[in-house]
Amino acid sequence: MSGTNVWGAQLQYEVEVEEPDPRFAKMLQQAIGGAEGEMRVALQYMFQAFAVPADKMEYRQLLMETATEELGHIEMLATAVAKNLQDAPAGLIEEARGDPVIASMLDTGQPRQALSAGLHAMPVDSNGVPFNGGYVVASGNLAADMYANVMAESTGRLLATRLYEMTDDPGMKDMLSYLIARDTMHQNQWHAALDTMDDHVPVPNSFPQEKENQEYNYEFMSTYRDSRPDPEQRWTQGESPDGEGEFSYGDQPGGGMPDLDEVIEAMHNEIN
Repeated sequence: MSGTNVWGAQLQYEVEVEEPDPRFAKMLQQAIGGAEGEMRVALQYMFQAFAVPADKMEYRQLLMETATEELGHIEMLATAVAKNLQDAPAGLIEEARGDPVIASMLDTGQPRQALSAGLHAMPVDSNGVPFNGGYVVASGNLAADMYANVMAESTGRLLATRLYEMTDDPGMKDMLSYLIARDTMHQNQWHAALDTMDDHVPVPNSFPQEKENQEYNYEFMSTYRDSRPDPEQRWTQGESPDGEGEFSYGDQPGGGMPDLDEVIEAMHNEIN
């Protein structure tokens, strides 16, 4: 099923709004420019793809195709924001409160959708905070990135389900049900990609494990002040998932009190 954007081109999936709701438009912004949003995953998959070596092109294609799909999701959500803000005249600021839609936007704390974007979506979250490139995880290690992608799709799906519960509009529920379904697929495809990678745990597995402190590399470290018995959980006993060790249970080691030798005068660190 496809909808149409303002240029007559098809959207990835139909976007319809029966009852425009400026407050819901504000909430939808989180799915565009928030930490769990579509801008984050589109850029994350794109920058991860840039780092894939030539002999692993199947992963580059997987990442780039999914990044392109996520760009389509941004367009869908931007269309949904605009449709939730439709039918509002672009009056002067002093006349804004005469229009109920713009007045509602002013009351709900997102006036820039009217004043800066002409009743359209912006690259911001639901509080109006601009998108932050720091949300993007692209480590250069393909396995690490796949784990990050599972987390990104998990939180994105969680956000979409919360938005689904916050609207009664049938069109918005239909669009969100599509996005939730795609989050299900993307979580599974990243897990499937991890399954094709041999010996990727722990990340990076290229670091020689014999260089690790062998006393602590499979020990669950209790941080209670007083010693407590092993709770006998999956993560305190038995074989580790990487098959290279046995879990154990212990207390964190004591490293002594911090003891700085001197105050560094050049840094003006005098203690009075």
